[in-house]
Amino acid sequence: MLRRILKIFWWLFLLAILTIYIYLSLASFTSQELMAAVIKLEETPKEIVYRSQQKLSDKLGHSWQVVLFKRINSNNNEISAINLRLVGFPGSQEIPHPLPLKITTDTGKVLTAPDIFIDEAPAPTIGQYDFKDVLSQLPTQDLLIGIPVGKQNFINLAIPKQIVQEWQEVAQKS
Repeated sequence: MLRRILKIFWWLFLLAILTIYIYLSLASFTSQELMAAVIKLEETPKEIVYRSQQKLSDKLGHSWQVVLFKRINSNNNEISAINLRLVGFPGSQEIPHPLPLKITTDTGKVLTAPDIFIDEAPAPTIGQYDFKDVLSQLPTQDLLIGIPVGKQNFINLAIPKQIVQEWQEVAQKS
């Protein structure tokens, strides 16, 4: 009888350890996706790039790499570009060009960002948009980005406020 109780105790103990391990693994995985990471890169001796990069899923479950980057000419400290690049992982919808990106704030205000790729993108699931004028108008709240897949059709990508805050941090870098 004592042997059976000890055996049950050890199984419960191992199960508890396994459960804690799984919980901690999942908690660290989800927190990494929204971790702030503004990175400074030196592309050339004359150019500095600040970048925020995240992986998000659209409403259909397809993954997208979302990269906001700011290029600064290090000679005169002038901003040469602030762009948002969206890269669809395999299985994502192709992005036709040139169609503007639609950004909807939590209050319903709709902004647009012009497509950088006038003729052709490096790959069919890549879009890049001029965010220089848009970024200063964004509130630090959740956003909804409409990735154009036709003149009236969009794939919606929810942008949490933590990422918008990170974008604003990139914009303030000099």
